[in-house]
Amino acid sequence: MVVRALIAEDEPLARRTLREFAGELEWLQVIGEAADGAEAVRLIDALAPDLVFLDVQMPELSGLEVLRRIRHDPEVVFTTAHDGYALAAFEMEALDYLLKPFGRERFRAAAERVRRRLAAAAPEPPRTRERAAALDEAGPLERIFVRHRDRVVPVRVEDIARLEAADDYVTVHAGGQRYLVSLALADLERRLDPRRFRRVHRSHIVNLDHVVSLRPYDDPRRFVITLRDGGEVLASRAGSLELRDLIA
Repeated sequence: MVVRALIAEDEPLARRTLREFAGELEWLQVIGEAADGAEAVRLIDALAPDLVFLDVQMPELSGLEVLRRIRHDPEVVFTTAHDGYALAAFEMEALDYLLKPFGRERFRAAAERVRRRLAAAAPEPPRTRERAAALDEAGPLERIFVRHRDRVVPVRVEDIARLEAADDYVTVHAGGQRYLVSLALADLERRLDPRRFRRVHRSHIVNLDHVVSLRPYDDPRRFVITLRDGGEVLASRAGSLELRDLIA
């Protein structure tokens, strides 16, 4: 089968790279290119591609705004130089996410994932447009999509024991595994249910459902939090004060 693709990307070098890599795959045909969001909307609806390589940040309209406006519903592989947009991309279950600058093998892996999905006997509809619109009214996260080895896998939020800031990244501790996500802790915090997740330290958020015990630290105004996975977090004074309010 031939997969018809459209490139929506404002950077000439990135467009050229995508066009070059796509040209090396005999089953992938580039049918159009857009350099801004408004043109992307027009071409996507006019050409009805199977796949769009979509930059998250473009003039006129962002990639997410493009998805909210189009009538056609293609498969989407996001491209961007800013990995902080991965959360929004994976919330919509985009098939993949290319962080610029990306190489030939990374591109081929993403394209092959699209080909396999489209070649499936009864593929599910992409629904990326509907998911983009849903982000406007989205409530607390139910899952996040993270990279694990060479795959993107879902992690249920209820399985997350804690989140730990690590420079410009967040380490997600869930199910005995650790996943590194290129997002600010504050960005994740805004989308977590505050009834379940508490910021107990500048660098730590814990899932209250995973808390086994609290014990006083050497400073009686601070707690050490023990979690079901065996991890421990030392809460700040402010965080400990909030936890103290939960004690009956």
